[in-house]
Amino acid sequence: MRYGVLADFVVVVHLAYVAFVVLGQLVIIAGAAFRWQWIRNFSFRLIHFAAIVIVALEAVFGIECPLTIWEYRLRLLAGEEGSAESFVARGVHAVMFYEAPDEVFTTAYVSFALAVLLTLWLVPPRRTRHRS
Repeated sequence: MRYGVLADFVVVVHLAYVAFVVLGQLVIIAGAAFRWQWIRNFSFRLIHFAAIVIVALEAVFGIECPLTIWEYRLRLLAGEEGSAESFVARGVHAVMFYEAPDEVFTTAYVSFALAVLLTLWLVPPRRTRHRS
């Protein structure tokens, strides 16, 4: 029972990670249009960029996401059926009933990372200066 709950927790963390990357990019674009200054926060932008770069590098080098591995192992420990598909692949399949080769997902991740990099250039973050 507790392994199943832990696996569900990993799924929630994984979903939050994906939401942070995707929604973060949408908020940055909207923030640029509406001139929201907080979207230029250096730490937020650096963490956001790092989050998608990690995903893109995992895809390029064929590294399975640690969150997917943890969920799979916890499901097995809970006596549940694990899945060999990645979290994102399962999600896409469940929502769109669409299957694609790994190269499609790798291209999507790398393209999204490049889009985030472009917004870093077009809407640059600003470091705040501490006054003494």
